[in-house]
Amino acid sequence: MASLVLFDGVCHLCNGFVQFVIARDPAGRFQFGALQTPSARRVLDLQDTPDPLPDTLVLVDQGRVFTRSTAVLRIARHLTFPWPLAYAFLAVPRPLRDWIYAIVARHRYQWFGKREHCMVPTPDVRARFID
Repeated sequence: MASLVLFDGVCHLCNGFVQFVIARDPAGRFQFGALQTPSARRVLDLQDTPDPLPDTLVLVDQGRVFTRSTAVLRIARHLTFPWPLAYAFLAVPRPLRDWIYAIVARHRYQWFGKREHCMVPTPDVRARFID
């Protein structure tokens, strides 16, 4: 069963993370969608999720919703070696992990830039994106 990663479609860092995951997910476990799309909103509504903060990454996996650092670590667990080792950071208390995540998220446009439009996937990975 595919897991869904919802990300800020105009954030360069977020788009880079999606490309990173695609390159390290040969089994195609993950599908992707920009948080700004109606399709993402429908998925989140089905999960009874309130409007996500614009600074969060969302993972919908087996009917459960994960955000921020927990989403990142749960994604890493399913990538090619050595990235599953990062899952050990789940032992770090979530408030500390999410505090670090929040600092990066707050400054992501300043540090990494912002696009005018959401990413358009290449034809070879288009099937892994929700509309």
